[in-house]
Amino acid sequence: MPDLPPVPEAVAAGERPTLRVAALYPELLNIYADRGNLLMLERRCAWRGIGFALTRTTIGDELDPDGHDLLYLGGGQDRDQRLCAEDLVSTKRDAVHAHAARGGAVLAVCGGYQLLGHRYALDATTALPGVGLLDLHTERGEGRLIGNVAIEVELPGAGDPGERRVLAGFENHGGRTILADAQPPLGRVLSGHGNTGASGAEGARRGNVIGTYLHGPLLPKNAWFADWLIATALELPPGSLAPLDDALEDAAHAGARRAAGV
Repeated sequence: MPDLPPVPEAVAAGERPTLRVAALYPELLNIYADRGNLLMLERRCAWRGIGFALTRTTIGDELDPDGHDLLYLGGGQDRDQRLCAEDLVSTKRDAVHAHAARGGAVLAVCGGYQLLGHRYALDATTALPGVGLLDLHTERGEGRLIGNVAIEVELPGAGDPGERRVLAGFENHGGRTILADAQPPLGRVLSGHGNTGASGAEGARRGNVIGTYLHGPLLPKNAWFADWLIATALELPPGSLAPLDDALEDAAHAGARRAAGV
């Protein structure tokens, strides 16, 4: 474990911020080690003296729209995704929308990403409902889109204005996610398949709501993005977080980019 950085002045003065995260259906939506994203957030908060409070909410649980800074959904198999979709719409939809409407952050990966759209059509007669937080829908395609992937993104505060950063990870999905004309993607595919394998777009973003197919898990391979999420969820300028010794994290990011050929 690297040495802890100096405690920020605000924390030393007793103003200890706490990142409040709600993991939705973590026992069902956790393929490809997606829980590693939560561990990454917890560690990077701890190394900076930032508190970390994790709430696990599952089927049947009510969700407090004002009780969390970040909502997280991972990926899951179709059977588990079906259970989550029904509960997400019937029990948590209004709270999820209220959370996003007040500027709360949302990160959804793969199956969780698909559930943020309007629907996921498994076949000609069966579709899973979505919460409609992002203006998109998903259809089952022939074969799977699998492999290392890298995308170019532009996020507010992540670098100089107009600067594009790279996210690298791994994708494995049978769904083809189709964005509405007015729905921006998360990024442009540099290598890999992305949403459909043909559109050149990957993921989707609306305000602080982000959906993506990147596993790996995503955040350990992209420490800069983990920091952007932490700062955004806490309503802090992204550049205000205390710097860390990221030699290992930078090497992981470089390795993920090399694996994707970028």
